[in-house]
Amino acid sequence: MAGAHFILRALLLAAATVAAAQAAAPLPDIPKGRGEKCVEDTALMRTNHMEFILHQRDETMHKGIRTSKHSLKECIDCHAVKGDDGLPVSVESPRHFCSVCHRYAAVSVDCFQCHNSKPESK
Repeated sequence: MAGAHFILRALLLAAATVAAAQAAAPLPDIPKGRGEKCVEDTALMRTNHMEFILHQRDETMHKGIRTSKHSLKECIDCHAVKGDDGLPVSVESPRHFCSVCHRYAAVSVDCFQCHNSKPESK
């Protein structure tokens, strides 16, 4: 019984250590978008944006349905971050809207192998 008690204490200590480390970890500084609010709730977008983008891709590429609500172009246009020169930064910049979270979460961004990571010039 003493062995089980020791294991339980060790597990509780490990869980407390992990929780303390997570609480102390700095969160990414996410740039704000231009608009009043996002097309979806912020928490929903943070969790499901990739599903929206993939759905939009399928609707556009396979069915020919083009809308702007979840289009990557609209995301980029609203969330573009400007550099010191006043021009939008590309995905290679650690300040790029997408890169901020993706680098934090250690997730690669492969959208911009084909798509522009900066808004088109007007």
